Amino acid sequence: MPTINRIAVIGAGLMGHGIALACARAGFDVTITDPIPDARISVKTRIAESLSLLGIGKAEIEAALEKIDVCPDVREAVENAGLVFEAAPEKLALKQSIFAEIETYAPQDAILASNTSVMPITAIMSQLKDKGRALGTHWWNPPHIIPLVEVIRTAETTEDTMATTIAVLTQAGKTPVRVEKDVPGFIGNRLQHALWREAISLVERGICDARAVDTVVKASFGRRLAVLGPLENADLVGCDLTLDIHNTVLADLERRAGPSPLLEELVATGRLGMKTGDGFRSWSPEEAKALREKVVTHLRRLEQILD
Repeated sequence: MPTINRIAVIGAGLMGHGIALACARAGFDVTITDPIPDARISVKTRIAESLSLLGIGKAEIEAALEKIDVCPDVREAVENAGLVFEAAPEKLALKQSIFAEIETYAPQDAILASNTSVMPITAIMSQLKDKGRALGTHWWNPPHIIPLVEVIRTAETTEDTMATTIAVLTQAGKTPVRVEKDVPGFIGNRLQHALWREAISLVERGICDARAVDTVVKASFGRRLAVLGPLENADLVGCDLTLDIHNTVLADLERRAGPSPLLEELVATGRLGMKTGDGFRSWSPEEAKALREKVVTHLRRLEQILD
């Protein structure tokens, strides 16, 4: 496998700054750019703030920042990179245009990776000349805290591209998982949104309210998910018991192909969640801020426990 020394990040927003942070802390030289001047100007400050929230000392923060160069454009960011992570907004045409520019200026042997939650990697990379060096890397938010990175292979991605990317992510302290077929949502979001579909359906059908759904998840099986995956749990309780439960429960689970009418109604009426103060539940600015901080604190403590 080739040695990757310099990593480029295209996009300096929430995901991009976290990806750059994780790579720099692992010792990689990082270049980062963004078309928005304010994002370029503020990215090192935001990286320093994120590290500070993790309890990282001043010396380590300064060492990480020294590994990061902020570039004015894509050309300068990628021209010496061995691996490029694109972290632009989830718009297909935008991502395709960015990769056209990346392919023009990046070294011919550089690996090209798109960070996306659900978009098909094959479609994003469809206009590249060399599709063998392209793949998807789904970093989870916040990318400098959540260990998982899903590495998505297209039909054209070479094994060397997959193996090198996984090696780099492992070196960066992440937990890479191979996704061998490019399907919408990959692994994590397919599992997550299967749960969300049933959660919304329970509220829609009047079985319980939103608070009850969240309480059940947090106070029961959610507590063991960090150490006991669903298939491990099936093996633990026994596949025979799992089959018995499925024979009783699955027929009554939500099966509609499209989104819930309740979710569509919330969006249509402007009830978008914490950003508007009302969604499945009502949120004051103080409640929303407290929950966000609680999530970060929980993730930090969980990481320490698991380590």
